[in-house]
Amino acid sequence: MPRPIARVLSLLELLQSGGTRTVSELAGRLGVDERTVRRYAQHLIDLDIPVESVRGRYGGYRLSPGFRIPPLMLSDDEALAVLLGLAMGRRSGLTAVANTASGTASGTVSGTAAETANETANETAAAKIRRVLPERLRRRLDAVLGSLAFTEPPPGRASAAPDPAVLLPIADAVHHCRPVSVRYTARDGRRSERTLHPYGVVAHAGKWYVTATDPSADEDRTFRLDRIADVRTLPGAFEPPADADPAQRLLMSLVTAPYRHEVTVRVQGTVEQIRARLPASVAIVEELPPSEGGRWCRAELRVERLDWLPAVLASLDLPFAVERPDELRGLVEDFAERLTASARRLPPPS
Repeated sequence: MPRPIARVLSLLELLQSGGTRTVSELAGRLGVDERTVRRYAQHLIDLDIPVESVRGRYGGYRLSPGFRIPPLMLSDDEALAVLLGLAMGRRSGLTAVANTASGTASGTVSGTAAETANETANETAAAKIRRVLPERLRRRLDAVLGSLAFTEPPPGRASAAPDPAVLLPIADAVHHCRPVSVRYTARDGRRSERTLHPYGVVAHAGKWYVTATDPSADEDRTFRLDRIADVRTLPGAFEPPADADPAQRLLMSLVTAPYRHEVTVRVQGTVEQIRARLPASVAIVEELPPSEGGRWCRAELRVERLDWLPAVLASLDLPFAVERPDELRGLVEDFAERLTASARRLPPPS
């Protein structure tokens, strides 16, 4: 927790104990100067907490008589859901976008100011919640937030909070580099019990994953949290990969997973242009050596179905050539014929 936020909340706790506290006393308790105490008190007033300034020799600050902040009683699941929501909101910038839109309409809030306000609101809200949580739960939630990574989510795809009974022990194992035993249900319904060395938790496209080393196969794997049950922390410890980037490992595992079709397409354009329609979770894109024909890239995909690719490739609005499979080349030709026929078709008489 940022120290100024922690001290503001400590000031509130001191004032809630009752009576008038002098500025010098508060400065000593908080470890700051008297000018900073006055600034912290103004922060509380800005939050609509009725802090009163008492003048005179024994003056200082006190709360209005009868005012108490009600205790915040959250279950483990509720606390996890709230803190994950704040983390994902800060990552996506959704609140900042909303503030920017409303500020632009009124002409009073710039984009930078809105983003700063959103970041501050996230920090203060998280700090308030953590302040009232039991130490045991606070440590577990800190482990979750410390182990969490995000890929770039598609617009409008929010990640639903995973089961705390799965996420909390796995995040704790990531934080302390401890092996875990899990029961896992694969995509085809097969069930197995596995020992994992987890080193990252990743939210991607509405799903949650754990990146881990499977010691029985001595290889990196990714597992969806909603397919995991009965997590048990095992004795011992492991050394995570030195170059571990959980989000990048997840994206690479998605694009190299075994699927029915392996597709290779050359596109005349930049990596950034191709990524607009074929993100990192869908395709591996590499730039080819320069040639007289301009800048070309090669995109490699593994997919279960080919029927959606012609429209995506056409939407690139860039020259491309299908290297494999031949079936895709035929689908592209059929798609082009349908577009040509539609362009030539006259509208019905009005």
